[in-house]
Amino acid sequence: MPLPNVSRMSRILMIIADIVIALYLVLCMALWIFQRALIYYPQPRSVASALLTLPRSDAQVLVSVREHEGPKALIYFGGNAEDVSRNLPSFSAAFADHALYFLHYRGFGGSSGSPTEEAIQRDALGLFDEVYARHPQVTLVGRSLGSGVAVRLASQRPASHLVLITPYNSLEELAARQFPIFPVRWLLQDRFESWRYAREISVPTLLMAAEQDEVIPRSSTQRLFEHFAPGVAVLRVIPGVGHNSISASADYLRLLREAL
Repeated sequence: MPLPNVSRMSRILMIIADIVIALYLVLCMALWIFQRALIYYPQPRSVASALLTLPRSDAQVLVSVREHEGPKALIYFGGNAEDVSRNLPSFSAAFADHALYFLHYRGFGGSSGSPTEEAIQRDALGLFDEVYARHPQVTLVGRSLGSGVAVRLASQRPASHLVLITPYNSLEELAARQFPIFPVRWLLQDRFESWRYAREISVPTLLMAAEQDEVIPRSSTQRLFEHFAPGVAVLRVIPGVGHNSISASADYLRLLREAL
């Protein structure tokens, strides 16, 4: 039997390699274009409450509010697919002596515009300044994606306490774990580098992790914890719960109250 033509086989292999490379580049381009659709999942607002509208020039950003007179306030930043207004009933009962402010990211809960890391951070700064003018003791609480918002804000403004629920070291780290064959370091636009800001925090900080977190590895939370200065932060792990079920634990609000 005659052997295959070597040059013909080489051409076929080169064509296959070119197709694979082209497909890979197309996938990289798609990941770069649609990455924010993979990060943010806007949710409607489901719980009626008083609303604060932040004075933004490029969007209408809404905040669900439970008003309360006095020095203490709590600002809450939610996850990437969270309707933060759902927390109002439980937080209102748990923190009766706090005014409560729950930020609806752009595109979430009736807020206009599109969410990006920098836009959310500007809105967070604006909200803090509004709240701090009325309440001199402001606690920042960030859950999942919102932990990155809260820790960066705490490095820029005089918060009284910081609570990070299911926090991560950086979004880039999580993306690299989820898309290991892609160069996410070069593609990612919103990085949420919590570790970068943790070293600047000096207020009492609680990191709350879920024992069975299927989204954010414990190792990521541990690396973030190690970036805080000694004595600033404590790490607590709630047993038997996952990333989304952590708030159903009786320990959840108990640890929050103790942190404050």
